Amino acid sequence: MSAEASGSAAAEAPCLDVPKPSGLEPGSTAYGLKPLTPNSKYVKLNVGGSLHYTTLRTLTGQDTLLKAMFSGRAEVLTDAGGWVLIDRSGRHFGTILNYLRDGSVPLPESTRELGELLGEARYYLVQGLIEDCQLALQQKRQNLSPLCLIPMVTSPREEQQLLASTSKPVVKLLHNRSNNKYSYTSTSDDNLLKNIELFDKLALRFHGRLLFLKDVLGDEICCWSFYGQGRKIAEVCCTSIVYATEKKQTKVEFPEARIFEETLNILIYETPRGPDPALLEATEGAAGGGGTGRGEDEENREHRVRRIHVRRHITHDERPHGQQIVFKD
Repeated sequence: MSAEASGSAAAEAPCLDVPKPSGLEPGSTAYGLKPLTPNSKYVKLNVGGSLHYTTLRTLTGQDTLLKAMFSGRAEVLTDAGGWVLIDRSGRHFGTILNYLRDGSVPLPESTRELGELLGEARYYLVQGLIEDCQLALQQKRQNLSPLCLIPMVTSPREEQQLLASTSKPVVKLLHNRSNNKYSYTSTSDDNLLKNIELFDKLALRFHGRLLFLKDVLGDEICCWSFYGQGRKIAEVCCTSIVYATEKKQTKVEFPEARIFEETLNILIYETPRGPDPALLEATEGAAGGGGTGRGEDEENREHRVRRIHVRRHITHDERPHGQQIVFKD
């Protein structure tokens, strides 16, 4: 076999562990660490134990740390076998080399591996690969739906701390069946469940803009509260007392439209600069026209809470038509 053919076969052979010269210790100066000669066309790289074989053209084609190392501006060390030693993890070094060869590479699907590759690209100063990794991570963050976390209120003090610690408007649902003194009407269980389901739907839809709280220890059976800038803006109580035959009953309503309207109303408190006065007037139904007396009205409005009680203490019987109704106090 000719010397040229032998050199070609050596170039195509897989890179294996480099045998250490017999009788020499790795820590001794006789181990053979020496500067790489600038005239070397091919380069053998040992990156943290990962062996790679490439050319000076690939390493110096872009303005990177590797170009500085192999263009004579910085000293690089080789072992006795001619392998250039780089004290760095070699897990993603093959991707770095492929990017230097082709100008683009398939990026890892895993966010963790993508972050690791970004760290290596920053170390070797491969600017194009840095930008590609950053763009891919940004797209993954945008496509990833954030978790919808709903705190459970366990005490009035905790509720006040939650309200004070957030800049978002707040929607709180209080549902506590143990507060009932009477039996429920036939539709109450279904309506209570509908209120809870609506709360979950609103939380999924607006969780990035509003803070949603659940309270299962309050004094009401089913009540919605809406807060903006740390103060209560509106309240919708969904329970009422029905004076039915021979006994009182508790009825739970499901005012879906009113709840959804109040949820939209508190979105005007979303920005830290405060609610727009014109929008406040339109949504709160300010009485009177013109600009006279607005100062006192606006001051009162700052402390006003809309309380909506759905037919509280009504006289209504849900029995089929035709049966006798007897009302009792």
